[in-house]
Amino acid sequence: MPAPRLSVVVTRRLPERVETRMKELFDVTLRESDAPMSREELVAAMRDADVLVPTLCDHIDANMLAQAGERLRLIANFGAGIDHVDVASARSRNVLVSNTPGVVTEDTADMVMSLILGVTRRIPEGLAMMSRGEWTGFSPTALLGGRIGGRRLGIIGMGRIGQAVARRAAAFGMQIHYHNRRRLRPETEADLHATYWESLDQMVARMDVISVNCPHTPATFHLLNARRLKLMKPTAVIVNTSRGEVIDENALTRALKAGELAGAGLDVFEHGAAFNPDLRQLPNVVLLPHMGSATIEGRLEMGEKVILNIKTFADGHRPPDLVVPGVL
Repeated sequence: MPAPRLSVVVTRRLPERVETRMKELFDVTLRESDAPMSREELVAAMRDADVLVPTLCDHIDANMLAQAGERLRLIANFGAGIDHVDVASARSRNVLVSNTPGVVTEDTADMVMSLILGVTRRIPEGLAMMSRGEWTGFSPTALLGGRIGGRRLGIIGMGRIGQAVARRAAAFGMQIHYHNRRRLRPETEADLHATYWESLDQMVARMDVISVNCPHTPATFHLLNARRLKLMKPTAVIVNTSRGEVIDENALTRALKAGELAGAGLDVFEHGAAFNPDLRQLPNVVLLPHMGSATIEGRLEMGEKVILNIKTFADGHRPPDLVVPGVL
């Protein structure tokens, strides 16, 4: 007799190809609606499943894990970010947690450059003018933006995505600077032509563009707070494709409204969809609905990693993308 298939609950709609392959391999309960599960629905899923497949919208805390059933043994996250899951509490209950690192590096780095160009070249303002039918022809002084070549880019978080951003930005002629928990190896730093700053305060005060590419952890919460934002040059631009909690959103909004910063490009927000409404009214702000990883290729690769993690676990082995609490 073949071993019974694992019971897997998926909390959101995934690409059809991913869902179909999961159905072939496991006893899967798919989500009919694309709305996030409620807290009660998540707890119910964890009571009955061997494996839960959540996304970043599914906040799973210690209290919820305490209500999980004895069957739950793996949380196979669809996404690289894992700050929405209490990994330490999960492991204390012998529940493993895996994620999908690396697959959206290039996609997110592309979006960083899109936001930098969108803000500095005032692309949304031009699009809005065209949509309203207000354009009457070329004007030498209309919608003047700035050239990014020669500007200093300060990257906060020089992991996979930060390094991919550095390579793209260098191709645009930008000067690369970075702040990171650990300094890169000398050969990597030389390859990226990157200047390391141990002091984040000193770096942000000198940059023309800041790109946030670090994860959200207790140490990075409001890393860019009101005090640090005031250190930035009034001509500077800030871009965030990582986690909204890294920036004090209200302080950023105040700085933009006061003209203390030249602009911002935001793909993530401190409180998700409930972002500061004043940001919508600012012409020098580009807002996107968390699109940094939104490519067909990236989503399919994420799904393949989820399946590989579950299949490896089902075969009695350690999932290849196991998240270890001590190295978060």
